[in-house]
Amino acid sequence: MIFKKTKGLELQMDAFLDKISESGIVFRRGVKSYLKNNEEEFSRYLENIRVLEHEADELRKAIETAMYTQTLVPESRGDILALMETSDDVIDRAKDTLSEMGIERPHIPEEFRDGYFELARSTVRAMEEMVKAMRAFMRAPLTVRDYLHKVYHWEKESDRLAEELKRTIFASKDLDLSQKIHLRYFALHIDTIADRAEDVADRLAIYTIKRSI
Repeated sequence: MIFKKTKGLELQMDAFLDKISESGIVFRRGVKSYLKNNEEEFSRYLENIRVLEHEADELRKAIETAMYTQTLVPESRGDILALMETSDDVIDRAKDTLSEMGIERPHIPEEFRDGYFELARSTVRAMEEMVKAMRAFMRAPLTVRDYLHKVYHWEKESDRLAEELKRTIFASKDLDLSQKIHLRYFALHIDTIADRAEDVADRLAIYTIKRSI
């Protein structure tokens, strides 16, 4: 265990990962409420994810400060800090995507709504497996691979769903080109969340090998 002798830091790290995991749930629900035209619910989820992103950022800064000022886990410090920076990008992307939906208000025709929700659900699954992989890295590095392949699976599934959705959008004869481009933009934004989760998984794969040598 990386934090075997630093219980306080372990608890902070768990809290940081909890914020990322919770943000995935809020993101999925936020997209669903937008697709259902539930303005009140969407606004609540948007505010929730902003709070979670802020809290995660504060936890990350506190952990970084503790690791440097108290010279905690020096042998793994660089790897942990890099992981936190990259995983923070995941929650940032989720928050930014909901924020952009709230600002730009894309009109999503009924026939595309299931596609957007399935895409959102797939990207959140990638986030969830990423969080599990990070928890494993902190406690039992030999089990990390049990979760990494699932991150890669859901990232590929998100790519497939995004491509399928974009093909369907551009094949539509009922939309202007500007509408198609706008809808593609949000499919791309949602898909990028899974890409950021894959970036974390790539780092975890390297750091796990380093720890096993």
